[in-house]
Amino acid sequence: MTFPIESENLNDWFPNSVRDETYRLGVVVGGSLSKGLVVKLDRDQTIEDLAVGRYVVVHGANEMRFFCMLTDIVLNNTNPGIQSHPPEIEGDPFLQAVYIGTAAYGTISVTPMLSIDEGQPKPVKTIPGHFMPVFNATVEDVNTVFGAEDDAHFNVGAPLELEQTQVNLDLKRLVERSVGVFGKSGTGKSFLTRMLLAGVIKWGKACNLIFDMHNDYGWAGTDERGTQAKGLKQLFNSQVVIITLDGESSRRRNVTPDFEVKLGYDEIQPEDIAALRGTMNLSDAMIDAAYTLKKRWKDGWIKRLINADVIDFDDITQNTNIAEGTLTALQRRLQRFERWAFLTEESVADSVERIIQLLVDGRKNVVLEFGRYGNELEAYILVANYLTRRIRDRYVEMVEKSLGDDAHKPPQLVITIEEAHKFLQPGVAGQTIFGTIARELRKYNVTLLVVDQRPSGIDEEVMSQIGTRVTALLDNDRDINAVLTGINGAQSLREVLARLDTKQQAIIMGHAVPMPVVVRTRNYDEAFYQSIMQDRIPTSSARDKLGTGGKERRLR
Repeated sequence: MTFPIESENLNDWFPNSVRDETYRLGVVVGGSLSKGLVVKLDRDQTIEDLAVGRYVVVHGANEMRFFCMLTDIVLNNTNPGIQSHPPEIEGDPFLQAVYIGTAAYGTISVTPMLSIDEGQPKPVKTIPGHFMPVFNATVEDVNTVFGAEDDAHFNVGAPLELEQTQVNLDLKRLVERSVGVFGKSGTGKSFLTRMLLAGVIKWGKACNLIFDMHNDYGWAGTDERGTQAKGLKQLFNSQVVIITLDGESSRRRNVTPDFEVKLGYDEIQPEDIAALRGTMNLSDAMIDAAYTLKKRWKDGWIKRLINADVIDFDDITQNTNIAEGTLTALQRRLQRFERWAFLTEESVADSVERIIQLLVDGRKNVVLEFGRYGNELEAYILVANYLTRRIRDRYVEMVEKSLGDDAHKPPQLVITIEEAHKFLQPGVAGQTIFGTIARELRKYNVTLLVVDQRPSGIDEEVMSQIGTRVTALLDNDRDINAVLTGINGAQSLREVLARLDTKQQAIIMGHAVPMPVVVRTRNYDEAFYQSIMQDRIPTSSARDKLGTGGKERRLR
């Protein structure tokens, strides 16, 4: 035998003919089902090449594979003295090779997410044994778990370090329960939301009512790089209808809305005022006063209160239990309404009925732009609550009628709201229509898509009902805890979530994916636009698919 005397590489002296140098990472040396597995890295595996969020596969006995997520990386040693007196190995590759992998070595923690048995992903109910080999996940492994893109599954991005494959959301499961898009400011929540909406619209899985706070979704907008990005109207044209509260803003942006929404003072109910409790600092006494005034002054109560004089005040304080101070404080707050041009003396058109006709009869997707009123949170909450309450009431009526005649069943509706914690905060969520919708789930064919940078501000009960969570970077512990509430293996996902990049990375958990997955989201660019236009469901077929009675037809 001839020895490679000149070589300083231990692999030349002691070749390992068994290990696959390309994919193998190490072997399982410990762990548990509840806390995850500990994997000792092979001697020549470079730790810097690993990153939390990567997917690995443990090859168990009997051809079973365990699909796992890497959640932690640790430097270990066999002799604690090494930490106090590290060896002088700099400049000596041979001595470095002797120490690395023997006296000093690396381990990783991996959390089993699914087991793959006979080609089918299944829930994990056991763990692999000692010394089972661990490999990087391959394209075939990822495709086995997430399937192929079709009319029921939409590509949202690629797993970390597996750019040649993709993660596909189950669109039907996505819309049948409420969805949350979370992330700190500047992480691209609006583009994530627009991408999800594009997939739902493309394959006709639901109608959408989008309360567009900052004009991000309907028409073209500019991203943080200054690049123009197409809106939903430009991608889907006749399938998307833009309406507005601020016609002047629309004209400045060369947007032609279908109509302007006008609300009459006489249409606003005390329930709509109660939704403004937090943003307008309304006390319980003020809310009670609103109900009393509505009962005494009927539909014109708001306008009358705004313009009330001494005689009106005397009438109320003498004939009701409302204190003058409460009445004055409520008047002062409601006088802010006079700044909003979309409020009129009396109702001039039934905006709710027109929106319902677009959604139910036309199977359209409606984007309500707020223009300059998007910067006034009170206006946003008032209008969103006002419209949603009445649309939900109509949906309840139609669903109840459909129990006797399926022809009355309305299409699935997804309502998109931003600054969701203002609608769903503890103590308020139970009294708002959005809290009711979140808790009712799919009972009345209406679900929410909530977009927020402060998930910790959302009521825990509501948060537990959010089926799918798409979460970009969060760096606040309370927000991270809120997002991970009710998620299996939440502790191991904390480190992954806290170390996402600030752009184009998100972790998707819940109803629409078989397991939590970290993705690099697709670019919202010309290639995305082209993919949206290809194989798109025709408008007439979309109506059939959203319609009542029949089963969904497979189009491809």
